[in-house]
This record gives sequence, C-alpha cells and structure tokens, in this order.
Amino acid sequence: MKYNLISLFSGCGGLDLGFKKAGFHTVLATDVWDIACNSLKVNGIADEIICDDVRNINFKKYEGVVNLVIGGPPCPPYSQTRHYLVDKVGGFQDEKAGFAVPEYFRAIKEINPKMFLFENVDGFTFKTYKEPMKFVQEQADLLGYNITYKVVNAANYGVPQTRKRFICVGLKKEFGTFEFPEEKYSEKGEKNTKPWVTCGDVMSDLDTINEEEKLQRPGSKDYELLLQVPAGDNYLYFTEKRGYPDPIFKWKSRYWTFLLKLTPKRPSWTIQASFSNNQGPFHWRNRFLRIEEIKRIQTIDDNYIITGDFKNQWRQIGNAVPSTLAFEFAKQIKKYL
Repeated sequence: MKYNLISLFSGCGGLDLGFKKAGFHTVLATDVWDIACNSLKVNGIADEIICDDVRNINFKKYEGVVNLVIGGPPCPPYSQTRHYLVDKVGGFQDEKAGFAVPEYFRAIKEINPKMFLFENVDGFTFKTYKEPMKFVQEQADLLGYNITYKVVNAANYGVPQTRKRFICVGLKKEFGTFEFPEEKYSEKGEKNTKPWVTCGDVMSDLDTINEEEKLQRPGSKDYELLLQVPAGDNYLYFTEKRGYPDPIFKWKSRYWTFLLKLTPKRPSWTIQASFSNNQGPFHWRNRFLRIEEIKRIQTIDDNYIITGDFKNQWRQIGNAVPSTLAFEFAKQIKKYL
C-alpha cells in the first residue's frame, strides 16, 4: 500500500509514467476518453482502468488501498484561452468540465489517502477563477489536509519546455506540510543550477526534413512570413516595436503562438493540446513538429505508445503532464509516505 496510488483524469498517462519511474504502483487509472484509455491499456499503466465519466465512479472501495491520489482535472475551464473568450464562461460554470474539480475532491473524501497531488494550468490561479481556488483550499482543510501550492515552470525541473503549471500537494495535517522539490535548473544555470534543457539537446537526432515535410505549409496563408521569422521568434518580429521597417502586425495583436518557431538553443514553449496549421510552435526547419518530437518535449519515452490518429495523439501528448516533472514530485512525495 505504501507506494500505491490512484490516478484521476489520467489522459495518456504522463503523470502516471513519472510516478511509475519513481517506484509507485498505479492501482486504478481513470479517464472518459476511450482513445486515451487505450493508451493507458497498451502501456500497462495500471492494474485497473475505468473508462467512464468520473461522476459515475464509486471510489469508496479504494479506501485503505492507496496512500496517494494524483490527477489533473480538465484544464480548458481555467486556460489562458478561455480567460480571453468573453462569450464563454470558465471555472465551475464551464458546461463541459466545470464539475471536474468538485469530483476530484469527492474522490479524495471517499478514498481518504494520506496525500494527494492536484495539477492544472497556471490560469487556475487567475483572479477570474477565485471560486475554484477557494474551493480547493476549503475542501482540503475540511478533509484534514495541509496544502502547499504554487505555479511551477517545468523547465526548472529538467523538462525542455517552459510549461507553467499549478501544482497543489495535500498532506494529512498530523504529518505536517509538504515542501516542493528543489528546482535544479534555471535559464542560464545561475546559483548552482544547471542551464535549461533545450530543444537541441533532445531533438538533435531528428533535425531533418523529408520530402513530404517540404510540401507542408505551416502557418497556412502566412507560410511565406513564417519562412522569414528567425528561430525562437514569432509574429512580433514583424512589428514596429521590434524595428521591422514596414510593420505587418501591431504589437500583441495576435495570440502568442502565431508564427511561433522553436530554436534549438532554448526549451520549447508550451505544447498546445490541439494541433493547428496556423498556430505554433513550429520546427525551426519550417515544418510541423512530429509526434516523436513533442513526446520528447513532454519527456514521454520514445517507446511509450500513444494510440489514435495524428491529431488524437497530439491532443493526448499536449494535455499530458511532462513525465520528468511528475518524476521529480514523485520522489519528493515518497519522503512523506
């Protein structure tokens, strides 16, 4: 039981993979999407996999079976994109996934583990979503947990991606308060840290472009502009503020991923959950990223199988927690179990 866990909203298993590498055993993994469930099954990620709406799952039989619950409720209600869509409500009012956070804590109440890890996008901390944040704090206290939370940058834990995520760890009050693992990486390797892991570090053996990829047109109608964007830049390259002689775009007039191009000299920006012809990041060779490349950016093993077609694989990987980030938290959590 000591290192047994239950995984909620598991997706393709990025969080679970990191915990498995740290010596944890997943008793149960859950997700509502059949394609993600297939990925969990073919990789043998858990003893039991329930592919169903979390609202239909009774967790009471798992009390006393595990010491830990991990999971990241669906993030669209709290994403930066939703924050700017005035015609769509977010938070608990989101019609598709607003129920997920309360359901996560229903599971915590029924399972009653010693610890839990809750993950979401950094937007969860926006003032716009005061209600969900307050709910997490109140529920944790009501159920007897001290919580430690903050927004972390995955790059500071050795992930080749500046992916910011809200992480909250709960520990039963009688056992004290959880301390976050040390950040061992920084942008330039300051203060006894290592420099960030870059795209070049993890993708150098894939730095090619084949004949089929030469026919791709990332950026669609703006492909010719993409060709001019320097590696590591985006559409802001064509603005007056950046000194472009004949400005094409106004400053911050587009979403930040527009014409965004990776550079081998730094980590990737956040890999989005939806593949897009128009939105980056794109490869510095002016092509779309490959599945094996975004797996490496998300620190998912090359031999870890992601089922489904190209777009469904992309969605699963883009939604995942980088397994290296999960691994670092798993090692720290182990100290308290």
